[in-house]
Amino acid sequence: MITRRMALISGAAALAAPVFAQTSSLRALAADKGILFGSAAATYEFKDADFAALLPRDAAILVPEYEMKRDVIEPSPGVYDFSGCDALMDFAQKHGMRMRGHPLVWHERNPPWLEDAVRTRRDPRLLTGYVTALTRRYRGRMHSLDVVNEALVPPDQGATGWRPSFWRDVFGIDYLDMAFHAARAADPVALLVYNDAGCEQDTPGHDLFRRHVLELLDGLIKRGVPVQGMGLQAHLPAFGPKVNQRKLGAFLDELSARNLAILITELDVDDEGGPRDPDIRDRAAADETRRFLDVALDNLSVGTVLTWGLTDRYLDPPLSWRLRLSGWRGRRLPYDAQLRPKPLHAALAQAFRAARPRPIR
Repeated sequence: MITRRMALISGAAALAAPVFAQTSSLRALAADKGILFGSAAATYEFKDADFAALLPRDAAILVPEYEMKRDVIEPSPGVYDFSGCDALMDFAQKHGMRMRGHPLVWHERNPPWLEDAVRTRRDPRLLTGYVTALTRRYRGRMHSLDVVNEALVPPDQGATGWRPSFWRDVFGIDYLDMAFHAARAADPVALLVYNDAGCEQDTPGHDLFRRHVLELLDGLIKRGVPVQGMGLQAHLPAFGPKVNQRKLGAFLDELSARNLAILITELDVDDEGGPRDPDIRDRAAADETRRFLDVALDNLSVGTVLTWGLTDRYLDPPLSWRLRLSGWRGRRLPYDAQLRPKPLHAALAQAFRAARPRPIR
């Protein structure tokens, strides 16, 4: 029998509990359909007890936001600092979460010494040695690895094909092959992914970008490079070019036809350009997320969905000084800065409930 005192205690506990505890777990909803839902996170966020409780409740897979970038891992030649990435791995394993690596090779976030060394020495071990060291350390413990990140010029810069970088200047497009082969040799289990941004919206630039992505992947496959998945970053604009569901569906079908796993790797919704009213911005972000996921999750090759963070609490201030001075706070993610679920959370939950079951890849 529940006494009045027990009911009062129970009610007080419910009031003290974080708001997110009263919502559906995105992790559980996705898992019910064979989908891995997860998020980017950083070690400093774990000092926040509420967030440290939210993350494993809602996320089944974790990707490092900062701690696996090369300027963090190898600040000096041959001197590795894996402490941050180790801490993320420990957190994931403690909470029964999987982990993915991001990124192994990128044109950004490299230590200051690297570009000059690559251009001067032209030694492929400056690429493959790092990939091997990082991948071997977590051998057998990574669900997937973003082996190469953003090798193409994005749509907003013209979608002109290969992105200029010191990697390509020195090694040509073979740098992708070198990275994938080194990763496979160091870890025979992890899913090896090419990751890029710009595949989602409907403009002539995005059409051209999608074509270049398929050409890049076809080249890798033809050369026998062990690419197994395509990562769609899915940085969506709430008030910019929209997703064309027909074009996106056709593109995903092209990826599936190449027997590639498809991962949504960095989903968030940029609400800049909208009104100051947060309710309007939240609805617009949720609507675009829903339109995107309606198509994406209809493709059974899409088995992994990650957002680029779970809460607006840790978002950087906007780049625009005008917005900063006005006190603008971005609202890109499923939970607001107080860890209250937003319409974007509801859109994710609805998409997972509506998805067809699939095997986890």
